[in-house]
Amino acid sequence: MQSLARVPFFKDVTDLDFERFDRRCTWKRFEEGATVVDFEDESSDVYFIITGEVRVLIRTVAGKEVILGEIKAGQFFGEMAAIDAVKRSANVTALTRSEVCIMPPAVFREVIFASQATCERILRLFTGRIRELNARLTEHSIFDLKHRLYSELLRAAHPRPGKPNERAVTPPPFHHVLAARIGCRREQVTRELSAMAQEGLVEKTRGALVLLKPHVLETRLSEAMREGG
Repeated sequence: MQSLARVPFFKDVTDLDFERFDRRCTWKRFEEGATVVDFEDESSDVYFIITGEVRVLIRTVAGKEVILGEIKAGQFFGEMAAIDAVKRSANVTALTRSEVCIMPPAVFREVIFASQATCERILRLFTGRIRELNARLTEHSIFDLKHRLYSELLRAAHPRPGKPNERAVTPPPFHHVLAARIGCRREQVTRELSAMAQEGLVEKTRGALVLLKPHVLETRLSEAMREGG
């Protein structure tokens, strides 16, 4: 059934008349690798991820692409164009087979004003994204390549089951993806990861990149932050 009630983002929202908006939205599936929206598209719809995962990249004036991050089921993107009607500033590509609910900008604004629960949820998501962008901007201003890599790995890692002092990035990230995230070349990431492995800081297993001593990386970041400040 194609209804906003089955969109993960709207789970447990009780103050919204879904039927009022359902017929004004559309649902679409994208295969892995398909472009969902592209740079400078003039569309201003909002995309709610129902299943799957997409990747967001921005392109600099010089043509360099930088990965902003991945968006998973339960999240959404496209809200900036829906609010200010400016051309798309990013490319969004499906990382896996994905299904999305496409909401026109007028409907998006109506939903925000019609439901306090939805409005609060969206505001929290906005602030979270702004805080993350501020953190990344600070890192690029203060940290060198090595420390930016430390920070990116810690941000992506999760506690490792049975190993309370370790964390793991699963699946192990491709070097070119890490490079696009921290603003460098793939070869530089490969070199830094090799140096970290020689220090006993990381280990690559079949299904993960394991941070063996995350506390060491955190300490180095704190020291670099103090020196940079």
